[in-house]
Amino acid sequence: MIRPGSRPIALALGIAVALLALAHPALAQYAAPDPAGSGPIVGAVEWLQGTLLGNVATAVAVIAVAAVGFLMLTGRINWKYGATVVLGLFILFGAASIVGGIRSVAGAG
Repeated sequence: MIRPGSRPIALALGIAVALLALAHPALAQYAAPDPAGSGPIVGAVEWLQGTLLGNVATAVAVIAVAAVGFLMLTGRINWKYGATVVLGLFILFGAASIVGGIRSVAGAG
């Protein structure tokens, strides 16, 4: 269970939730045509998406898994919360494969 004085737990969970929130809309939605005059904004958002889902996201995920694993082993975090972080990272980095599998099943049926 999360204790009031445990900031590393809240930080690891916050990072995992933020990564999930950023990746879900970017990978699973239809790309509609951009409105007129939105070129710089779209370019900036695409750069941010590429940065957060590239090397930066991988490094943050490794640090989050290490921190949560250490907290789980020392008994400072509930195993349920630790497993949620790890499962969230699997979903985050495997989202393209998951969507591809769902599309192939839906197209075959």
